[in-house]
Amino acid sequence: MPQTATKYVSPEEYLALEEAAEFKSEYYQGEIFNMAGASINHNQIILNVISQLHQHQKNHNYRVVTNDLRLWIEAHALFTYLDIMVICAKPKFYPDRNDTITNPKIIIEVLSESTANYDRGNKFLFYRSIPTFQEYILVDQYSVHIEHFFIGDEGNWILKEYDNLNDIIEFTKIDFQIPITDIYYQVEFD
Repeated sequence: MPQTATKYVSPEEYLALEEAAEFKSEYYQGEIFNMAGASINHNQIILNVISQLHQHQKNHNYRVVTNDLRLWIEAHALFTYLDIMVICAKPKFYPDRNDTITNPKIIIEVLSESTANYDRGNKFLFYRSIPTFQEYILVDQYSVHIEHFFIGDEGNWILKEYDNLNDIIEFTKIDFQIPITDIYYQVEFD
């Protein structure tokens, strides 16, 4: 049986298609992949974290952006959307764009059944190729469980896990902490 050839597109072709698209898609090494929608828990967790970060950032030198801006990972030729990025310097953009960031320091993802393995695996590997990237937080939307990765003093990645609503996550790369109960505010588990 003959195989259908995959159509490869350039980054510029992808960006042009994405501007006109009704739904978001990711780009990886010339191929385009449609993204799935999000649940109410997913959206609530993002809103909870962003609102806390936003209130805190007024007195600190960082910027919080959400999933309407893309991330470009040059080392892997990947354009991707993620849930939350924290930028601690002046935002750097893909050439001639103002909607595609290249310098996040902290990335926060809300896990879904369809993306959890990718977020923990290859996507985390891809993120680690970004020179400014130093902290990664994965939030489970189906139960109280958070994985907090950060670069330690010796340059290795350290993991701390949280599954108690009474715990508080203390970010390591910015002066910020958030109670787990605030992250899961109005989140309802089945």
